[in-house]
Amino acid sequence: MSDVAALPAPSTDLIGPGRLVLVVGPSGAGKDTLISLAQVACADDNNIVFPQRVVTREASSFENNEAVSPMQFGQMLARGNFAFQWEAHGLRYGVPSSIVEDIRAGRAVIVNASRTIIEFSRRSYANVTVISVIAPPDVLAERLTARGRPSDGQIGDRLRRAVVAPVPDVVINNVGLAEDRAAELLRAIGRV
Repeated sequence: MSDVAALPAPSTDLIGPGRLVLVVGPSGAGKDTLISLAQVACADDNNIVFPQRVVTREASSFENNEAVSPMQFGQMLARGNFAFQWEAHGLRYGVPSSIVEDIRAGRAVIVNASRTIIEFSRRSYANVTVISVIAPPDVLAERLTARGRPSDGQIGDRLRRAVVAPVPDVVINNVGLAEDRAAELLRAIGRV
């Protein structure tokens, strides 16, 4: 099965005028931590949306996800509930189709997404910003170990996963204080 499957197929009419902000990076880079801090900072701004992803994994305090079974995910996919979806590490991830209306309404939508979805997004949405969150391998391994989440599988497998992705618009090296890196994310979103 392909690592990425996107819905709907790209058309000649790009979705806009709002902006899709893809926060990408390896497991353990701290994407969800930075997104959570940014979401708190943007709580008073209705023009910035942080949709909840749908994932075929049990709920976790580390992520803002809706946990569903693989069967439920398949049913949601068949009903057209996702703007796009992908598979990674034996799990399926989906972003709700409601983001399309948010973007058409001129809002900025911030999503923790797979690097494999970047090309599809750039062919489908008029304004896409890709923010890559990175960290040194030893930091990634330490964070993955601290999560202790069985569904993460083998940490070595996650660390070795190589994804060829286009050059991001912004790179955040997530070491040091998370609040400082979240400020970088807010600047990239255009909030600060």
